[in-house]
Amino acid sequence: MSPRCDHLMDIFTAGVNRVDPYALVCESVRLTDSRLTIGYNGAQQVYDLEEWNNLVVIGAGKATARMALAIEHICGEKITGGCIVVKYGHTETLQYIQLREAGHPIPDENGVQGAREILSLCSSADARTLVLNLMSGGGSALLPLPCRHQVPGQEIVFSLKDKQAVTRLLLECGATINEINCIRKHMSSIKGGQLAQAIAPAASVSLILSDVVGDSLDAIASGPTVPDPTSYADARVILDKYRLADKMPGKLLELVRLGLAGIVPETPKPGDPLFTNSTNLLIGTNFLSLQAAARRARQLGYTPVILSSQITGEAREVAKVFYGIGKDARKHGLLGEGDLCIIAGGETTVTMRGTGKGGRNQEMALAFLAEIANRPEDAEGLAFLSAATDGNDGPTDAAGACVHRGLAALAQASDCDINKYLDDNNAYAFFERLDGLFKTGPTNTNVCDLQLMLVTG
Repeated sequence: MSPRCDHLMDIFTAGVNRVDPYALVCESVRLTDSRLTIGYNGAQQVYDLEEWNNLVVIGAGKATARMALAIEHICGEKITGGCIVVKYGHTETLQYIQLREAGHPIPDENGVQGAREILSLCSSADARTLVLNLMSGGGSALLPLPCRHQVPGQEIVFSLKDKQAVTRLLLECGATINEINCIRKHMSSIKGGQLAQAIAPAASVSLILSDVVGDSLDAIASGPTVPDPTSYADARVILDKYRLADKMPGKLLELVRLGLAGIVPETPKPGDPLFTNSTNLLIGTNFLSLQAAARRARQLGYTPVILSSQITGEAREVAKVFYGIGKDARKHGLLGEGDLCIIAGGETTVTMRGTGKGGRNQEMALAFLAEIANRPEDAEGLAFLSAATDGNDGPTDAAGACVHRGLAALAQASDCDINKYLDDNNAYAFFERLDGLFKTGPTNTNVCDLQLMLVTG
């Protein structure tokens, strides 16, 4: 591993540490005697727990275990019940809140059982119950509760198998997270504001970490406590856009048809009075992570340049953009003089064309390496890291990968055809062969991805 990659990993770690869910919850929640204060200066709500019979804690997502741990340390035995669902391995030891592990990104039966347990807790809540809802990226896959609709002459019942098939197809076609969640909301009994529907008339406060570009609350974990602005018409457009109609389970197409006809009810929309007692607070974002990465880069002697927290598109195409920026920054001083650390974040997509293994960050790094290999003389002084803040890039145990001119030379010497691996979407195997995978283990947070590029003289 090169010294520059060591610096990139150091900077990445600083970005991840800033969005530690435990710390973020402690920054936004405090308990003084019986007074629970939630929020920040100028936007705080105070709940006197003496006035509430029950304090219930629920939630789902890759960061939720550490969020729940913080709530337990703050509220302790005042918690009267709770359940959270996390991805396998993303755990903490909890005393008052039940923790369930489940599948992500493909939902499994454990997720269904966890969702049912959460819905049961919420359905039994009354007007003297305060519900704290802890949500983070991954919550959508971890709360799979397939919907059931009784309509004249038929019953439409979705199974876990249907949800799994739909999720796989949406992930493989290159759909954005917002598009995927639109479909998932309309197949669910808990997403798209329907959890808030179950909680009412109890009051709820949702503490949310964003893994969605742009931080739209309705998209994070498919917005279970947020009004849903999407519709069956939007779902139809998405199915047509990616030519999925012939591949999807027939009952999904029938559901969309009945929804468009007004026979099946829509998800709760903005303005619905059921959200009167539902508060949603965003406590962690990708941009917060970028700012911390910039501070660490400056400490290491680089001039940091934050490009954007909203990078989207095909991973391999975004890699070309980063490479072009890097070349101009070095050749023309485009973004300033001296050694630079160019910082960005967001969430790209991968359209599967091969049968290999990897994730969007590994694919982006491999595509960047392909650009280096084409003209290595132009890549002097460039090093690039793309990695997932949750520590799991796609269905792998790697967060991402770091690339530079030396790795391109090693690939050539090892007879590793970069383009062949790229064409097969097999970035994991490539980097594993050259010992180039960046592995952090589960970080227990999740605020999209970070891209870091060093430009040195």
